[in-house]
Amino acid sequence: MGRLQDKVAIITGAGQGIGLAYAQRFLAEGAKVVVAEINEERADSAMKQLKGSGDVIFCRTDISDEQSTLDCAAATLEQYGKIDVLLNNAALYYDIDNDRNDYEYLQRVFAVNLHGAWLMAKACSPSMVEQRWGRIVNQSSGAAYLYNMVPMGEFHGLGAFTYSQTKWSVIGLTKFLASQLGQYNVTVNCIAPGVTMTEATKKIVPEEYIGMLPMMSAMKRPLEAEHLTGTAVFFASEDADLVTGQTLCVDGGTCMPA
Repeated sequence: MGRLQDKVAIITGAGQGIGLAYAQRFLAEGAKVVVAEINEERADSAMKQLKGSGDVIFCRTDISDEQSTLDCAAATLEQYGKIDVLLNNAALYYDIDNDRNDYEYLQRVFAVNLHGAWLMAKACSPSMVEQRWGRIVNQSSGAAYLYNMVPMGEFHGLGAFTYSQTKWSVIGLTKFLASQLGQYNVTVNCIAPGVTMTEATKKIVPEEYIGMLPMMSAMKRPLEAEHLTGTAVFFASEDADLVTGQTLCVDGGTCMPA
């Protein structure tokens, strides 16, 4: 019997990369999984890969749209009768434009990376509170801690630090959600992955830097999506019964915050 046997888990952005790895591991641990994905083509590919691994359904979800998040929660309750785990993995990363520093774009990324996590928690938490048991696992990033990786040289205007800003905010959101929901036996924790060797990373990070990334960590090893799944299972399981409001960096020792 798996550590998440018969738990119902919504995993956002589970159509590819880290989200798909989470879905695969949760199914292996006995969970029933809802693939909450905005891109139907990616979702179709993921569902083919997950077929035969366990009880899994797809629900098209735009986490930046409140009605869409409510529809996802409602569809999960209709199918399974409960929501035990919400894994807020979805974010703008694959298509992030790091060269844009305008306010409009900053707002767009916040709408997905931060507010989308809040909207999903808002939609799912009433069911968790009612049953007096729940797990919310947010995904931040090691980018939230890399304060020194800023533009050097001539000043061309203030940077938006868009991705890093939103991911630092997710850490704060985790603490506020944990503070409110703990009294109802709902825990809220956060994973901050390092640079993970997904297709998104290979698209964003220049090829000449890919091989250098492991050298920035204490363990000198590349981080794969599968290295993150054990932490997610822990936070979602009974083993983390009194762990809440915490952020765990899973990056081989690149960031070691106090």
